[in-house]
Amino acid sequence: MLRRTIDKETLNELPQGQFQGTIKVITRPEEVEEVIPEISIHDVLGFDTESKPAFKKGKQNGISLLQLSSDDTAWLFRLQQTGFPKSLVKLMATPTIRKIGAAILDDVRGLKRLKPFEDGGFIDLQKHVEEYGVEEKGVKKMAAIFLNMRISKRQRLTNWEAPLLTEPQLRYAATDAWVCLKIYQQMQMLKNNDK
Repeated sequence: MLRRTIDKETLNELPQGQFQGTIKVITRPEEVEEVIPEISIHDVLGFDTESKPAFKKGKQNGISLLQLSSDDTAWLFRLQQTGFPKSLVKLMATPTIRKIGAAILDDVRGLKRLKPFEDGGFIDLQKHVEEYGVEEKGVKKMAAIFLNMRISKRQRLTNWEAPLLTEPQLRYAATDAWVCLKIYQQMQMLKNNDK
């Protein structure tokens, strides 16, 4: 039986979880073309984006980083450097490759600002948690409830446009996409067990 909600104290007692697999940082357009085939073999991926924080009211920065993750590999696209090439746009539009995220409306909208496309295959965890009797919709609390782990959000407001991203930034970005995939997999398992 899943908890409906979780308080801060209980959450802080959980073991910390983070992505432990291979992180590939893609900074050149030709690297995008190299990794698309290895990403496209997956029919379900974790998905997230990061933007440089804007500390002025009403100001919003464009997407700096696009993250995709399988169980063991995370691909981090530095869009300021790679642009948003056709092959990556096509991946975002492919309905047969499910891209799992949380509160993805703004992420998808931000990508469409870079290049208009017809999105396909996106699944927003926030639209499905209620089916499991869970009231929490933030990634941190969903991870605690579904995966019994605590994830760090410490790097969220760092500079995603820095010339070089730090190891903690890379680990955080990979974890954010990966944890969405793991929550989805857990939801699917629970659904199958109910049948």
